[in-house]
Amino acid sequence: MELENQFRYLVGGYYGVSLMDEYPLKEFILKDIEKTIKNFIEVNPIDNFDYQGEAEKIKDTVSDKTKLQDALLVMNHIQGPMDLVFLIKKRLKQYDHK
Repeated sequence: MELENQFRYLVGGYYGVSLMDEYPLKEFILKDIEKTIKNFIEVNPIDNFDYQGEAEKIKDTVSDKTKLQDALLVMNHIQGPMDLVFLIKKRLKQYDHK
């Protein structure tokens, strides 16, 4: 996977988790994801890549469904809590019925 795409799924996952208002501990998970993103940027610098601009574009243009799918990838990557994974999957099923 290209480094740009890895960054995009991490950021998309961050915004996907931020959608999960029913999860009371989401702020802790968001902090973990922020650390993962910062670490990724430090370890894998990408020349001529606007990280902040790309993050804003993801926030504004990527669908909630895609953000939630990215959140599942990120939960696997950071070994996130299974109860949050189940909530995300439940929310994703709502998009399948629309």
